[in-house]
Amino acid sequence: MTYFIDLRADSAGGNPVSNVGDIVIRSDAQPNPNPAYPLDAGLLQSVQGRDVLLATHGFHVNRADGISNLAHWSRFLHLGDNGIFVGVLWPGDSSWVPFIDYPVEGNEAIRSGQLLAEYLGAQFAGANSLSFASHSLGARVILETIRNLPSSIQVKAATIMAGAIDDNCLSNEYRDAASRVGKISVLYSSCDDVLKWAFPLGNPISGILTRGDPYWHGALGRFGPNPPDQPANLWKNPVLPDLWQFGHSSYINCTDPEAGQAEAAAMYPPALNVPPQGTAQPPFVLNWQQAFAASFASMRFFF
Repeated sequence: MTYFIDLRADSAGGNPVSNVGDIVIRSDAQPNPNPAYPLDAGLLQSVQGRDVLLATHGFHVNRADGISNLAHWSRFLHLGDNGIFVGVLWPGDSSWVPFIDYPVEGNEAIRSGQLLAEYLGAQFAGANSLSFASHSLGARVILETIRNLPSSIQVKAATIMAGAIDDNCLSNEYRDAASRVGKISVLYSSCDDVLKWAFPLGNPISGILTRGDPYWHGALGRFGPNPPDQPANLWKNPVLPDLWQFGHSSYINCTDPEAGQAEAAAMYPPALNVPPQGTAQPPFVLNWQQAFAASFASMRFFF
């Protein structure tokens, strides 16, 4: 069973809950608990003394899809005997036409991160350590969470995948959050067309301002960390090869296999199982990219 901390006020669109007391704990086995909080005790008991990985989705994901994708993705994780996975749901889905309100969804991410930090500070003090993983605009959720956590809570690792946030965020806006983390990793791809066209600061004047210009900011999930002066705890990772065709939905958005359709297995450690870069496009099995991303997060969870 996979637990979820639900910061949403509504199942689709809407806002975060008004205060931490309104947070609901769900699971993939019991997505709509009634009464509302019977899963609280089970979650809090499960994290005592454990190393916890909390992961969240990105933009344009409703509650049901968030539960489905994160529960499926968690099957590819390898967290060891003392590790436990907990999903985080937040209102990052568009209230209107997709991408129209994308630029203002950062406000919901910030508030969600503040609520999550308050909840974790009060309820997860008995955990051995916390680690985080995020997709897309969820990067802002976890960085805001880390920034607001009590100093007594150890943050072991953070893995930011396809980050829909400025590429200088770790050395600028969220420098304080970055300093709280044992190690930070970034997965990014130049094949991410969502970040190319929808990222609000990857902008219509990109033909005028070029990478390296002080007024130019690309997306972390498409260009990687910039400028070179980054926190010492950043594990510098190469861009994902273009051959692998990692688009914006390639990290945690899992597809359920049809009858007889092969699905990827966990790829831990991922370096032993990635497709070779020098070959023609191979016949990848379903969700292999998601399995790679989960295994990468698993590796950073340990090392």
